[in-house]
Amino acid sequence: MQDKASKDDDIYVKYANTVKRFLISLSGNFDLAEDLTQETFYQAYKSLHRYNGKCKMSVWLCQIAKHMYFDYLKKEKHIQKIEIENLKIFDTERNVEETYLLKEEIQELLFAVQQAKKTYGQVFWLRAYEEMTFKEIGEIFDKSENWARINYYRAKEWIRERIRLNNENNM
Repeated sequence: MQDKASKDDDIYVKYANTVKRFLISLSGNFDLAEDLTQETFYQAYKSLHRYNGKCKMSVWLCQIAKHMYFDYLKKEKHIQKIEIENLKIFDTERNVEETYLLKEEIQELLFAVQQAKKTYGQVFWLRAYEEMTFKEIGEIFDKSENWARINYYRAKEWIRERIRLNNENNM
């Protein structure tokens, strides 16, 4: 039988990257996301006895992470800045030109996501990058699955239009 410390380590190993990527999507700041990930797991371990299993562990942890981030914003009132350098977009099978073009496209997408209404950007990130279900996204925001679907659709449309307008303005 596993001891508690080993089980806690398993939870961290299994979910730390998901929580960190979620926090990067919220904050746009890799270093802050790492710090808040640690704080999220600290808080989760302290309250693990309250986890009732009604939602996935990843959803529960992302809910804690969301609250940690909002608490941070209240204290710090930081301006968000997305750090494109921290995204893993390099692939050994791509040549330099393809990597550069992909980086440009991702930067354009992230800029549009950052300009979007906060909820749209977060829902879009969770669905498109984290591949969470609409049900899971709704649970993170204490909303319904339908709410998540609608906000994802609206986010996609808003981002698509923003990118189109940016491309027209750059011509």
